[in-house]
Amino acid sequence: MRFDELLTNDSVLDGLWDMHFDECTPIQEHTIPAVLEGRDVLACAQTGTGKTAAYLLPVINELAEGGFPENAVNCVVMAPTRELAQQIDRQLQGFAYFMPVSGIAVYGGTDGVTYDQQRKSLKAGADVVIATPGRLLAHLSMGYVDLSRVSYFILDEADRMLDMGFYDDIMQIYSHLPKETQVLMFSATMPPKIQQMAKKILKNPVEIKLAVSKPAEKIQQSSYICYEAQKMPILKKLFKENPPQRVIIFSGSKLKVKTLAREFRRMPFKVAEMHSDLDQTARDNVMLDFKAGKTQVIIATDILSRGIDIDDIEMVINYDVPRDPEDYIHRIGRTARADRDGRAVTFVSPEEAFRLKRIEKLLEKEVPREEVPAEFGDAPVLQSKDTAKGGGRNHGRKDRGNSGKRRRSGRSRRRGPKADESLKS
Repeated sequence: MRFDELLTNDSVLDGLWDMHFDECTPIQEHTIPAVLEGRDVLACAQTGTGKTAAYLLPVINELAEGGFPENAVNCVVMAPTRELAQQIDRQLQGFAYFMPVSGIAVYGGTDGVTYDQQRKSLKAGADVVIATPGRLLAHLSMGYVDLSRVSYFILDEADRMLDMGFYDDIMQIYSHLPKETQVLMFSATMPPKIQQMAKKILKNPVEIKLAVSKPAEKIQQSSYICYEAQKMPILKKLFKENPPQRVIIFSGSKLKVKTLAREFRRMPFKVAEMHSDLDQTARDNVMLDFKAGKTQVIIATDILSRGIDIDDIEMVINYDVPRDPEDYIHRIGRTARADRDGRAVTFVSPEEAFRLKRIEKLLEKEVPREEVPAEFGDAPVLQSKDTAKGGGRNHGRKDRGNSGKRRRSGRSRRRGPKADESLKS
């Protein structure tokens, strides 16, 4: 379906025409009419489906048509991270370039000048406020933010916000909104806690569920079934054979990110780390150096798996297997963008094998196995039906680690799941 079949404002359509965007993505085709009809929306959609445009375009369309209070906040968009808030703000500025629609991104980790700019824009009543929950709540507590005339309340990556502990903040912000506010909720997954929140804040919503997007075909995926102690030697060997140019290494915790960064700083290339302990200035500097080619490797938590817009990342390495299969999609989706080739390598310890199995179930195919180099000792043999099979040289032999001591390789304990965008990203 074409945008001119859904949107009515000529300025919006002219802007899309100038950007050479004609056809809607599926999430846009289903969401835009529901928003224009005034319906609440509960949408299950991932990064890469065009969801940001799915909610921004109809809101901008309606704001441009007029009839909304002047000098008031008319729309609030909540985002889990500063990086995503900044990205949404950039898209808003692009879509609304020729229209009298104002916007402001509100997030923490800034200096006094930026905080004062945020304060002034909130007091004046920017049309669209894109904010992280904690910082918007901080401004609200000062008494100069009026949300009593908000028409649209949008939660982007709601599952990630709840994972980060923002439930109470979101509900407190929601309590400041008019009862008739139209609420749009977007989440990559639909765990029970998302459904519970939806019941509290959505009114007879239109439910939109899209199939989970698969990684780009150009991503060369592979995995090493190895012991935890073998991960670093394998990674160093990979980098020795192919010196990194633009690589992201994902790890499951900021403590491990810091540990890995210390280890890699002994190697002959520039390494940076990215995690929630860094302030906004430090994060911005890391990304600027990475984009400029001054940094070859970023070691990061999942804070970097969404909301970055770099097209030429050559490789993504999962030092730890992500807990949720969807996070695997987000992580490796950082490479092979803009029709480029890319590589994704995942290290899988015996304790993480069940997670790989869940990822393969989502992908509907096996992630190819790489053989652990002989100099690093025997690889694990995984015998459980519920885990991926080991593909090392010693497949079928007794399981031994680097120390030569016998290790059990019995059944892994099953666990349940843990409770950039352009128009098409």
